[in-house]
Amino acid sequence: MPEWPGILLEDLEVRTVRPLWKGAISFGLVNVPVKLYKATESSDLKFNYLHAKCRTPIQYRKYCPFCQVEVPPEEIVRGYEYEKGKYVILREEDLEGIPQDATRNINILDFVDLEEIDPIYFDRAYYLVPGEMGQKAYALLRQAMETTGKIAIARVSLRTRESLAAVRVSGRALVMHTMFYPREVRTVEQLPELNYEVKIHENEAKMAVTLINNLAARFDPEKYTDAYRQALLEIIEAKVAGEEVVVPVQPAAGKVVDLMEALKASIELAKKEKAAGAGEEGRKPRRRRKTS
Repeated sequence: MPEWPGILLEDLEVRTVRPLWKGAISFGLVNVPVKLYKATESSDLKFNYLHAKCRTPIQYRKYCPFCQVEVPPEEIVRGYEYEKGKYVILREEDLEGIPQDATRNINILDFVDLEEIDPIYFDRAYYLVPGEMGQKAYALLRQAMETTGKIAIARVSLRTRESLAAVRVSGRALVMHTMFYPREVRTVEQLPELNYEVKIHENEAKMAVTLINNLAARFDPEKYTDAYRQALLEIIEAKVAGEEVVVPVQPAAGKVVDLMEALKASIELAKKEKAAGAGEEGRKPRRRRKTS
């Protein structure tokens, strides 16, 4: 079965994941029917808040402190605070008057180079797969984008919000990233801590580059694990089993006195770790080739 990076098509079938959205990619006079799936999911462990005395889950209610009553959903309206303590009410009929794309199209505006986009603009990721009768047009668009090395900048409406988006090739699939508009990205000028001046010595710069080169490796997402989540699961499992929780002692962080000495020590450590890693790879038994 064909595989996408980070997700198997069979996972979509076994877990009965349904598309979040159905529509089309539109560029020029070409429409490519597509379905949209979430490309990522959080692995954070979720906790419920309980009353410490009786272990009962806490309820959250919408309460009006002025009327001193719990407010039902039909009595709740949207309010925008234009001044401190002053609100203007927006009702459904007000929102319906705002023009937005109701055609469920991903309208491509431009094709650009991915390197031109700062990753800070990317928000959420979605897989785009061919819709009914859209396989050929989908394959054609994906192949053309792969050949040119370009990604598409588009405008799309998801639920009630219009978003900027980037569509790129990822293996056999197209991936769409919703993007922040420039006004939603804070500028570094807002951070006073960056207004500093320091003098970097030539030897320090060379040592830092050497350290980076010694730590350089091919990106392999499988080697990065969520150590905090694993430790949290072990604590939970121990509590469920009624065992005493033992938290390992963390080594105290050493105080860096001299930058050059720290760089030298880091380079030596990186060399040793790389050599040890290479040795372990060399000791791994080779797989026998299958004979026909």
